Amino acid sequence: MKPSPALLQSIRISRREKGRPETPVEWPFFLILTAAFIFVYFQAVLSNAALRQPMRLVLFTVLMVVHITLHWLSMRVLKWGRVAVYLVVQSVLAFAIVSLGGSIGPLLAVYMGLIGETIGLLQEQPRWRIVAVVAFLGLSLLNYILQVSRTQWYWWFLAMLPMTFFVIVYVILYSRQTEARMQAQRLLQDLEGANRQLTEYAARVEDLTIAAERQRMARELHDTLSQGLAGLILQLEAAVAHLAANHPERARSILEQSMEKARGTLREARQAIDDLRQPAGRDLAEAAALEAERFTQATGVACEPLIELKTAIPEVVAETAIRAISEGLTNIARHARAGNVTLRLSELGTELEIEIRDDGIGFDPQAVQPGHYGLLGMRERLRLAGGRLEIQSEAGHGTCLLIHFPLGNAARTDETGTVDTAGSIGRKENIV
Repeated sequence: MKPSPALLQSIRISRREKGRPETPVEWPFFLILTAAFIFVYFQAVLSNAALRQPMRLVLFTVLMVVHITLHWLSMRVLKWGRVAVYLVVQSVLAFAIVSLGGSIGPLLAVYMGLIGETIGLLQEQPRWRIVAVVAFLGLSLLNYILQVSRTQWYWWFLAMLPMTFFVIVYVILYSRQTEARMQAQRLLQDLEGANRQLTEYAARVEDLTIAAERQRMARELHDTLSQGLAGLILQLEAAVAHLAANHPERARSILEQSMEKARGTLREARQAIDDLRQPAGRDLAEAAALEAERFTQATGVACEPLIELKTAIPEVVAETAIRAISEGLTNIARHARAGNVTLRLSELGTELEIEIRDDGIGFDPQAVQPGHYGLLGMRERLRLAGGRLEIQSEAGHGTCLLIHFPLGNAARTDETGTVDTAGSIGRKENIV
């Protein structure tokens, strides 16, 4: 009759939070049992003159103390897996206590306590529990006949059977309450653990967001400052070389180009910083139209915005879309040599589609040289926001950027993250 680990857990509630030691929840049962034993002890001693004899009193007292102590140690016995030995020892002590007491009081107290404890110890072993309860009832009947009354044995049925029923019901209800409390405690600990994990995840997300923002700022300023300053250095070196060769007019022309280049770099740097300072929550349609107007004013290239948005766009999607539009138009201004640009925003089912098309020189998407942070930044930003990018371009035939964002919980994409682009031109590059 070895208890299962689940039984041991069901009769304890661990309180390890904040360093508190494990606290058993069965102590009220043993406290009530101890109080009953003390009451029965004094009642037996006062009502039985023979029990007040010194040797008999000392033996009775020692047996009661050992019996009560073993009750308090029953949980450790359960942990050791020696329940059968424990119950046999307690049975012998109970028989001896009732034999010395010689009254109905000790009989009811010790056997009802053992029956209740047995129900708790063997609650997951119903067969052995029934055997133990029947054995205790039989032993108590024998005790009653030998020490209390041999002729009025029917009083045993009137006293023991109702009390046994009451004790069994009480212990079962108490055990269920204990299990419910244990389950509630486990759920509370699980919730606290989940809350700690969420807090840790939030801190990680914040760190990743800061790192991603730093990378984005590096990408924003790389082409503007690094490439612009590199070009200025080359032009100034060329001007110095022409001055050394006594070609002042040529040097003057290069210096004028350098000044114009410096103004353009400064303008682009200010534009990048202004984009970084733009507040969140901007309306996507208004911001897209503003980007198109700014592009036309800066480059002189016509940019026609076609905006067909029927619903409000989530703020996270809107901010990422604005950044992507700005990067796309910036790349056109630097590399495309386009004469016309079209910017289209529309809703296709549960997706937002952004199309940026130009009639410039085009390029091979598969042959982009390392170090060009424009496309890299757009890819990473869209990926972090759950969007995807498709580049359609071919040398001499312009470029088309298709950007897709899922809108709402109903948005779905296929496993590859590609979109159907029937009739598109040139080569394609799908980035999820």
